[in-house]
Amino acid sequence: MSDTSPSDSPETTPDFDEMTRDIAEVPAVEVIVTVAVNLMSAAAVKLGLTEEGDKYKDLDEARKLIGALAGLLDASTTEISSFHAAPLKDGLKSLQLAFREASLVPDEPGQGPGEKYTGPVYG
Repeated sequence: MSDTSPSDSPETTPDFDEMTRDIAEVPAVEVIVTVAVNLMSAAAVKLGLTEEGDKYKDLDEARKLIGALAGLLDASTTEISSFHAAPLKDGLKSLQLAFREASLVPDEPGQGPGEKYTGPVYG
């Protein structure tokens, strides 16, 4: 029997130097877009918009994710091109509208998730 545990083996220990090099080679625009897409995907799941439907639906969590996405896009729109920003903003608006539709008691216009960054969202 070996004295090393499976977590000590080179196959399972992450190579942080290589990970840092990989991250260093990725342009900031790609990092921002990737984070935005991950926030959008997570919000869609929490809104019940996936194949699983309401299984993972949690509007409180969706509100947080949509707010974070709106803040990220608001802060980064001038840093990324409209080529990247436009579809992300469209996706954000779709999520905001889906949230409004899913809410039993809709927020007042301008009070929905992320609307402090985007302004009121109407269908």
